[in-house]
Amino acid sequence: MSTQNGKAVYKRILLKISGEALAGEDNSGICTRTLASIASQVRAVRDLGVEVAIVIGGGNIFRGVAASAIGMDRASADYMGMLATCINGLALQDALEKQDCFTRVMSAIEMHQVAEPYIRRRAERHLEKGRIVIFVCGTGNPYFTTDTAASLRAMEIHAEVLLKATKVDGVYDDDPVRNPQARRFEQLTFMDVLNRELRVMDTPAISLCKDNNLPIVVFDLRRDGNIERVVKGEPIGTLVTSGPLG
Repeated sequence: MSTQNGKAVYKRILLKISGEALAGEDNSGICTRTLASIASQVRAVRDLGVEVAIVIGGGNIFRGVAASAIGMDRASADYMGMLATCINGLALQDALEKQDCFTRVMSAIEMHQVAEPYIRRRAERHLEKGRIVIFVCGTGNPYFTTDTAASLRAMEIHAEVLLKATKVDGVYDDDPVRNPQARRFEQLTFMDVLNRELRVMDTPAISLCKDNNLPIVVFDLRRDGNIERVVKGEPIGTLVTSGPLG
């Protein structure tokens, strides 16, 4: 993939944003400054003519896996986590609409007063009309992460790439915070990720992308303008594909 004189190289993308990313430096809750920054970046991408769908997590409010580890029923904990993603989705919708972006929140769990029910064809129609679509409540089922929901939704709407926005600038062979010698990968294959058990996305999400040949770009969301850089094909972060790699 190469840049095209500043133009977008993708027509439709799925952006996966963790709940923790919305917390900013506070590490919990929702930081309005961070929301505004993300919304501004998404607007810049939309202005390039790119159709943008977003899957958002809820870890800044509630993590189902963590709650189940201390004794809560896993299914109940996961449903609580899904509701947290809805709170984040509504907050992001508000920030985007303040940037003059028409936005729809679509939920895998029906809650008509605050979000549309997820219907694949309706989601695609929103995208075709230039609306930004935020998918919340994961897949609507416990035991599945928002990573898996992102992979699933990306394939359902025929996204050309899954953009995994994180707090680090790519995929490393070790934790770069604890190990300054950790090496960052520029490119990986799905089999590399699975065999090395690298922390890109969970195994079901990686397997779904592998089986359907959906590339993933892992990049640092905290650097302003990075979403636009990725969409324009600039070589930032880590690209995960089926390979072989050159």
